[in-house]
Amino acid sequence: MFKSSISRRMVVKAAACLALAATSLASLPAHAETTLERAKKDGYIRVGFANEAPFGFATPDGKLTGEAPEVAKAVLAKMGIAQVDGVLTEFGSLIPGLKAGRFDIIAAGMFINPKRCAEINFSEPSYGIGQAMLVAKGNPKGVKDYSSIKDNPDLKLAVMAGAVEGGYAKDAGVAAGQIVALPDQSSLVAAVQAGRADAAALTALSIADMAKKADGVESTKPFGEVAGKSVKGHGGFGFRKEDTDLQEAFNAELKTFLGSPEHIALVEPLGFGKDYLPNKTTAQLCAGE
Repeated sequence: MFKSSISRRMVVKAAACLALAATSLASLPAHAETTLERAKKDGYIRVGFANEAPFGFATPDGKLTGEAPEVAKAVLAKMGIAQVDGVLTEFGSLIPGLKAGRFDIIAAGMFINPKRCAEINFSEPSYGIGQAMLVAKGNPKGVKDYSSIKDNPDLKLAVMAGAVEGGYAKDAGVAAGQIVALPDQSSLVAAVQAGRADAAALTALSIADMAKKADGVESTKPFGEVAGKSVKGHGGFGFRKEDTDLQEAFNAELKTFLGSPEHIALVEPLGFGKDYLPNKTTAQLCAGE
């Protein structure tokens, strides 16, 4: 009799515990779907780009192309994400747009540096490249690099708002009043053509592409140092801090892809190739090395 009574009480208590546990589990929040999980399920992902050739731009018929979008498309396809949709964004709004969820990856050839690393995560770099200046045909002001602007206070230098060139100009001693910040490549070209700026600064590949497509302008010889420091920039893909699984999966495929015959064949028509492969890691670049 005593034993039966104990057994019944144990059964009642066990049932109560199971009910409580079930209630507690039901009240827990469901697993939040990650960006990577959503993209794999839906079969597509959105990337932000700034219409800066040859890094990331839209063709006249609306096709998303450029070094960063093409590499992204190849890497994402290997991850099982077949469709990549581009979201055109001014360069200075790419990081805010990513953090606000307007798109899920920055595919704009964005240089990796400590300031940006504090805001977002980066893939390993996909290229490394130096700088050049866009000047009027014949280079009438004799511009060679940032020091040319610093040494002549009458000269104006156009840079793209939010890009690294504004910082390079300041490092070189160019006065703030000589710097004209503009939203995109076409604005830089127009400023030089109209004489509102005596030069425009961007990466050597961008300047070469702009000079090839526009009338009345040309590129200076590329250079790799400003104020005694290397300005060989390394560009990569940007991710939100919380999207670590997406970043890690992307990196795993990117490391295998970079330098492969498939990669070189993809980017050579855009002006990239073996000479533009990166020689620094993201850890080094985020540390300012």
